[in-house]
Amino acid sequence: MKKDLLTLRDLTLDDLHGIFELAAKLKAERNKMNYTPLAGKSVGLIFAKSSTRTRVSFEVGVGELGGRPLYLDQSRMQVGRGETVADTAKVLSRYLHGIVIRTFSHADVEELAREASIPVINALTDEYHPCQILADMLTIKASSGEVDTSIRVAFYGDGRSNIANSLMLAARLTGMEMVVSAPAEERPAEELMAGAPNICWEPDPLKAAEGVDYFYTDVWVSMGFEDEKERRMKIFRPYQVNEALFERARPNAKFLHCLPAHRGEEVSSGVMDDPKRSIVFDEAENRLHVQKAVMARLIK
Repeated sequence: MKKDLLTLRDLTLDDLHGIFELAAKLKAERNKMNYTPLAGKSVGLIFAKSSTRTRVSFEVGVGELGGRPLYLDQSRMQVGRGETVADTAKVLSRYLHGIVIRTFSHADVEELAREASIPVINALTDEYHPCQILADMLTIKASSGEVDTSIRVAFYGDGRSNIANSLMLAARLTGMEMVVSAPAEERPAEELMAGAPNICWEPDPLKAAEGVDYFYTDVWVSMGFEDEKERRMKIFRPYQVNEALFERARPNAKFLHCLPAHRGEEVSSGVMDDPKRSIVFDEAENRLHVQKAVMARLIK
């Protein structure tokens, strides 16, 4: 693997299979195996955005791998008062063995990784969310046996969101079919679809649902987009994942969501809480296992 995980562009297919293999083993043998590759190591967790799953899964994951997690509120760091990202990267490299960062600007994370001598893991930016999508693919693999050309995933909502962007990179890496159903105002970036015949944009929600194995959606108003709430609630309303879409899908289609979910908005309560369709809590749990696998492979 490369030094950092900033997007799924940083992984090869062999890297992905290695992460899945280790994550599955860590999940199956959790609390039974003595596996502490981070013993004696400290990992900084820099957070500029609120978090439940990301913070808890990374803190627990570092601890279970034998390391020491250090939570760093970005607003209380000197970088929040004007210190450059480059200077911060150089200083933290002298103290820590790895950095996990959840923030707004992807460019800042790229600079942090470029200037740091230790691994940097992107735990979310406005543009990409690689750790979430790795957990999603691990969930698909556990449910379907593979993540390949036999799988069709449909994402509904903001076609330019960090989830949609990262899912398209996942499709480019694995060959799975990916359809993004979004209004024209928020259609997916052309550069992420270019040269990938397995990825397409379909503005008609019902057409996009044809033959789908996995439906995926995210909140319509993500952190940092609150000033666009009225517009977003209006244009995304036709893109709710609901029972009508499942009628067009394959018989055993499943529902994925990165959480938190707003029932009655991006997903109906009937889909979100259907134990035969919704696998969102398996998906959330897999954040822990896949992130442990990533850290074990990156942080030496």
